[in-house]
Amino acid sequence: MNVHISVSLCASLLVGMFVGTASAQHAEPIRLHVNGVNLAYIEQGHGAPLILLHGGIGDYSSWRPQLNAFSKHFRVIAYSRRFSFPNNNPSIPKNYSPWTDVQDLEALIRKLNLHNVRIVGQSAGAFVALAYATQHPSVVRGMVLSEPPAHQLIRNTSEGNAAYEHFISTVMAPAADSFKRRDVQNAMATFVNGMAATNRYDSLSIEARSELMRNARSIEALALSADPFPALDRNQLSRLPVATLIVTGESTIEIHKLVDKELIRILPNVKSVIIPHAGHGSPRENSSAFNDAVLSFFGDVETAN
Repeated sequence: MNVHISVSLCASLLVGMFVGTASAQHAEPIRLHVNGVNLAYIEQGHGAPLILLHGGIGDYSSWRPQLNAFSKHFRVIAYSRRFSFPNNNPSIPKNYSPWTDVQDLEALIRKLNLHNVRIVGQSAGAFVALAYATQHPSVVRGMVLSEPPAHQLIRNTSEGNAAYEHFISTVMAPAADSFKRRDVQNAMATFVNGMAATNRYDSLSIEARSELMRNARSIEALALSADPFPALDRNQLSRLPVATLIVTGESTIEIHKLVDKELIRILPNVKSVIIPHAGHGSPRENSSAFNDAVLSFFGDVETAN
């Protein structure tokens, strides 16, 4: 059933798209070796497992605005994907694909012996969560997807294909060119501004830029990938039994709105929510509304089961 939820703004907004709250709890990450790489993660709380998957320019610390709220109800595990801080894994392979991160997630879940997991993913992390669920639906109890870049799903319409081509030509291709020239700062500025549709990079604080630049390898891997946005099987998605919440920022860029709309149309067990006063980074830009929506959704999942 496709249900739309409205969420009101309950508290002050966070000021940064990329930086969590300064008062959030800091924990020393645990190092785990899986699938040939080291993954750093933090864990907080007890109960049913909830995995947090950050976006391309983030790492495990991106979830600071969520940790305290979610760990009151779940055993929360937030890990950094293979090319994100503080991981120091080998050089990016030429054949890197987001499916590599799906394999990492599978290995992590097996290593930690997790079952009936809840997953919350943002951006690239949301794609990993969705792709993983199509392969292992019996493992996932429910998932929240905040603007996954499942871009191939919208290329069958003129509007969707135009949005995709615009995104590639104005964001991904220029960022890739900058990375090839080893101009990492310009590459990251191009990516950040493209995702926000504003000149956001210049307005970032020194702290925010530092957190951004420490995850440049993650964006480099994506930008230089031969297949940065793999296709997902529509038939698999249309039969996916996992309860899913699609989260869209009110002011996000057009391509993400179109992808979310298509996922809401395709998935059979889906709810949706618009986060007000937020763009692509809604978990940080309006953490109160985002957290309320996620906890309400998982409460409904428990009630339904």
